[in-house]
Amino acid sequence: MFMVGQLVDLQWKLGMAVTSDTCRSLNYPYVCMTMKIASSSGHITSKSFEMTIPQFQNFHSQFKEIAAHLETV
Repeated sequence: MFMVGQLVDLQWKLGMAVTSDTCRSLNYPYVCMTMKIASSSGHITSKSFEMTIPQFQNFHSQFKEIAAHLETV
């Protein structure tokens, strides 16, 4: 059996990468997400990751699709 944790919290913020050590002018928007997941034992794990805007749009679409499937179960 595959155990899946429970999503406790989801936070996101929009950022703009302006410069880096290797590039003087990025001007690159990104979304930073932090998810808190509770295991069946109650242990909470926090995961953070960054996505480009197209990746975030794809993530959002997939998340909506998953939510729709869960409503039918």
